[in-house]
Amino acid sequence: MKIHEYQAKQILKKHGVPIPQGEVTDNPSKAREIAEKIGPKVVLKAQVHAGGRGKGGGIKLVGNPQEAEKTAKEMIGMTLVTHQTGPEGKLVKRILVEEALDIDKELYIGIVIDRAKEAPVVMASSEGGMEIEKVAAETPELIFKEYINPATGFLSFQARNLAFKLGLAGDTFKQAVKFIMSLYRAFEATDASLAEINPLLVTKQGNVLALDAKMNFDDNALPRHPDIREMRDLDEEEPLEVEASKFNLNYIKLDGNVGCMVNGAGLAMATMDIVMHSGGMPANFLDVGGGVSEEAVQNAFKILVSDKDVKAALINIFGGIVRCDLVASGIVKAAKELSLDVPMVIRLEGTNVEEGKKILEESGLSFHPAGTMKEAAEKVVPLAKP
Repeated sequence: MKIHEYQAKQILKKHGVPIPQGEVTDNPSKAREIAEKIGPKVVLKAQVHAGGRGKGGGIKLVGNPQEAEKTAKEMIGMTLVTHQTGPEGKLVKRILVEEALDIDKELYIGIVIDRAKEAPVVMASSEGGMEIEKVAAETPELIFKEYINPATGFLSFQARNLAFKLGLAGDTFKQAVKFIMSLYRAFEATDASLAEINPLLVTKQGNVLALDAKMNFDDNALPRHPDIREMRDLDEEEPLEVEASKFNLNYIKLDGNVGCMVNGAGLAMATMDIVMHSGGMPANFLDVGGGVSEEAVQNAFKILVSDKDVKAALINIFGGIVRCDLVASGIVKAAKELSLDVPMVIRLEGTNVEEGKKILEESGLSFHPAGTMKEAAEKVVPLAKP
């Protein structure tokens, strides 16, 4: 789950991470009041789940409270388009009004889970304010890493090592060490999957603060953090993904035009691979799970075909725990209810497969059966082409 910058900063502040003074608002007159309190110079930052806000006009520096109110009127309600939002952009519903600081250096600090190392890794770079992916591709030697042993936790010498490599000294060095340690405590305590400060600001006075903040969380851990779960902003998420989450379906919207409905994450990945190998592009990842019910199949099917980008669909089911006849019944009921006009290739295998095939054949609907994954992919790709 993702949250807004202002929400991430609220969490970080609780764990001792220094942040600039600021408040969030959806009211231009309130923006003026905040500027009067912490200004006169302030920065207005659009709160959307996307990077590149500055280039898209989503971050503005203003010189006085009156200008803050005027600029807030322009920003609240605007559609912000960045390289991460896509051409459709995102509606700005609120802004963060923060004190303007004297910038000396912009650094980077981030924490993620390294799946290959099976451990968290703290990354630091002197190239703050830039996309870390670009830094990694062009100047990987400028990214410094410290892997964390989950048994011992993040040790102070590791934080000192990173601060030293960033070229910091004196009181700024000490502040940076404390900052990094506090950031990791926040990361660990909240079951975060990402905690990123970009840029990590060093002011001309030598102070270290989180100028920006991004945090993502492990969805499976959210029941342990009801306060964080309440921060979820459904307006910032893909509507079909929100709908799928209501039925405990694993759905991710992708850029292709071949809809995929599969049971099991491994089979879903293999299905997407073979669709691409056959010249197609998946429109989604949709895993209905191993013990799926007939009702869940119907809901998954509705979500699948409601995506306007889907021009043809591939249903690939291996009946282990789930029965093929149950899946077939769910598909038929949903297809009749929706008056299906999307070509559908169906491959069933496993428990009660013959009963499932019979249900599809006797449905009166024009499904395209397939015996193997290869055959299914080779059938669906041409059907999806204009």
